[in-house]
Amino acid sequence: MENWDEVRTAYQVARLGTVSGAAEVLGVHHATVIRHIDALETRLGVKLFQRHARGYTPTEAGQDLLRVAQATDDQFTQLSGRIKGRGSDVSGELVVTTISGLSSFLVPVLSRFQCDYPDVTLRYLTSARLFRLEYGEAHVAIRAGSAPSQPDNVVQPFLHMRFAIYGSKSYIERHGMPSIPGDMEGHRFVGADDPASRAPFARWMRENIPERQVVFRTGDDKAQREAVLNGVGLGFMRTYEKSENPDLIEVHPPLEEWDSRLWLVTHMDLHRTNKVQTLLRYLKEHTQHLKDCD
Repeated sequence: MENWDEVRTAYQVARLGTVSGAAEVLGVHHATVIRHIDALETRLGVKLFQRHARGYTPTEAGQDLLRVAQATDDQFTQLSGRIKGRGSDVSGELVVTTISGLSSFLVPVLSRFQCDYPDVTLRYLTSARLFRLEYGEAHVAIRAGSAPSQPDNVVQPFLHMRFAIYGSKSYIERHGMPSIPGDMEGHRFVGADDPASRAPFARWMRENIPERQVVFRTGDDKAQREAVLNGVGLGFMRTYEKSENPDLIEVHPPLEEWDSRLWLVTHMDLHRTNKVQTLLRYLKEHTQHLKDCD
């Protein structure tokens, strides 16, 4: 079976007869129980339950599943007894997923975390798609924008990133200081390669900077940063990066509309495990130097 969570959910529904009872035992939202049952029935191509006003009654196929799941659950209980105590370890695989563009300050923190906890194997995944925490695709997600609202997820504020437009000292010496949004003619810009980027500053650039003036485009956040630092053109950078690069000159101060809020997201089933809690604390403690962006 591809997903034991779905089988375990179906087992509890068959055993207790109600979605609410199964949700309480499993410690999940009732919507998760319904989603697991629907997905399992779709995958198997058979109805496992008869729905009625009093609850859920297993069909013949559901009874077969109940017997197999009962035996498997007993085996898991025995296994749990043998490995009791190991749950306090910070070890094993830990999957962290983020949007692209955060690596410049996250990877150094994660690298130190792995050095401090050498029994952990870190997987750092960047993608535009949302990894499904409810299916165990990741332990911790760092997401941007408005607060995520998926059921069963624990959402905590992480960082409030501010952005301004910068140019290198060498660029300003060659091209002068522009007036934004006034006189920008003749100035060169570094921007995102994605014409559909939803980043607030990317939208502002599409609306305010003529396309012919964006002379360097890339989907790599680090490449954009390096292009600005090397004098290719003007571009958006996080405000804390100014203190790290004395040759940067602020061309336009940060605007609230350019801000980006980051959130730490975990699934409630994994949120309280020791390794997830340890990582969450580590991320918060080792990004304190970025708090001046608030």
